[in-house]
Amino acid sequence: MPATTERKPIRKPDPMPKPIARSARYKRVLLKLSGEAFCAPGGFGIDGHELELIAAEVRDAHKEGSQLAVVVGGGNFIRGARLSKTLHINQATGDYMGMLATVINGLALKEALAHLGVDSRVMTAIDVRAVAEPFIRGRALRHLEKGRVVILVAGTGNPFFTTDTCASLRATELECDLLMKATKVDGVYDADPARNPGAKRYDTLTFARAIADNLQVMDTAALAMCRDNKIPLLVFDFKKPGNIRRAVRGERVGTLLGE
Repeated sequence: MPATTERKPIRKPDPMPKPIARSARYKRVLLKLSGEAFCAPGGFGIDGHELELIAAEVRDAHKEGSQLAVVVGGGNFIRGARLSKTLHINQATGDYMGMLATVINGLALKEALAHLGVDSRVMTAIDVRAVAEPFIRGRALRHLEKGRVVILVAGTGNPFFTTDTCASLRATELECDLLMKATKVDGVYDADPARNPGAKRYDTLTFARAIADNLQVMDTAALAMCRDNKIPLLVFDFKKPGNIRRAVRGERVGTLLGE
């Protein structure tokens, strides 16, 4: 009998990824601001002009009717990991110092918002009761429901965790519809656009691709938490006037990451 020819199974093409949809309007959002947003480019500390710009942008976004929480960083004062490398300071201690820096930024933002007539509360992950409320999930949700901006400081309250991870954690706890990361560029690129003029900007992107390609949108733990909890992440240029408000509206701003 003639030998039978073994047929190889026909490989089906990989399915096309589903497009990542932008919402018409987000009910509850969390905005992540770096510490550098509070100072002039290349500067240090808090610049009055930059603080006023941030507060005005947050006010305008808040007027859209969305519930708004803000996580602030402290890099304009201290970066714990950098301190541990340049000085004889344990990184855990340096990270706690960085948490205190975020408290300073949060209080400054609260006062700037109060000047604009926006009611807000500062909630902290470490105990500084003289200046801020302790973060309690139920109380934070109540503030949001009452229309107050909730400013979240001191990260997760634990060393060795970034404020990016804190933003993902708080967005999950507060059941936010969107996490917005304010940056100096207008989205996510496949290379540094400052060094490579031909860098490609993504309109939408999956978390899996961002992690696999090490695009450094946020740290891996933060991206994985957003992915696992199905919280879309928007990376956008907050320096462009009105961008935070447009993002809350669901307009095409920056790069949107999803599943």
